[in-house]
Amino acid sequence: MKKIICTAIFAFATLAMQAQVKTPQASPGAKIEQVVGLTNVEIDYSRPSIKGRTVFGELVPYGKMWRTGANANTVISFSEDVVIGGKKLEKGKYALFTFPKADSWDVIFYKDTNNWGLPESWDDSKVALRTTVKPETLNRKVETFTIGVNNVDNDFGFLELSWEKTIVAVKFEVPTQKTAMESIEKTLGGPKAADYFSSAQYLYQSNGDLNKALTWVNKSIEMEKEAPFWYLRLKSLIQAKKGDKVGAIETAKQSLAGAEKAKNADYVKMNKDSISEWSKK
Repeated sequence: MKKIICTAIFAFATLAMQAQVKTPQASPGAKIEQVVGLTNVEIDYSRPSIKGRTVFGELVPYGKMWRTGANANTVISFSEDVVIGGKKLEKGKYALFTFPKADSWDVIFYKDTNNWGLPESWDDSKVALRTTVKPETLNRKVETFTIGVNNVDNDFGFLELSWEKTIVAVKFEVPTQKTAMESIEKTLGGPKAADYFSSAQYLYQSNGDLNKALTWVNKSIEMEKEAPFWYLRLKSLIQAKKGDKVGAIETAKQSLAGAEKAKNADYVKMNKDSISEWSKK
């Protein structure tokens, strides 16, 4: 009987732990992802609803900082530097705060994103950018607070905040031409030293064409002002695998000198061990 009771208690406790009550959130979370030109824009925020209340001027007072959403910070991120109101906002992640007034809004991009609502202590040094925009009146009612990235062009987009019958649109410019030209020049400029190194490393590790691997690792070394010791280490390994132990030892000595200069104990040991092994007749 005692065993049955204990088993029943354990089963009840397990069910209680597994049971979770599910109810709708008052301000459900939302995530926006939008590409503008070549810039990725992401927004995470919570969406409160009007529910019969007056929003601006009461629920969201004029002349006071607003968290711009509900719950944790509304967070916006840009994958590239953007320009807002003639000022540069560096790529990265920001909390979005606003300071609503009847005839204008301040929109603030704040570096600290780890707040629940407003920061306990506001720090002006954490304001990455602040811009002022005029609110517009909608001819329809927006029940649930909405953030969107709209009117997207290759060179700009609009961050839109809309709720009740108010919309605030913040234009941001993206460096599409600069990013595109950098990509074009990089592609047309051919492979970099690291590309040749990675390719040679793959051939060496996969028992591929060692002659081609040696050509590529030599190319990677030639493209560097000062050959990295790990590049030289790979070359020595390829030479040894090809049977050129004299050349491998000479290259390993160069790699050893670079590793000692960089105080990299692992490469120092590996090179010393290889030189010792390859020196045996």
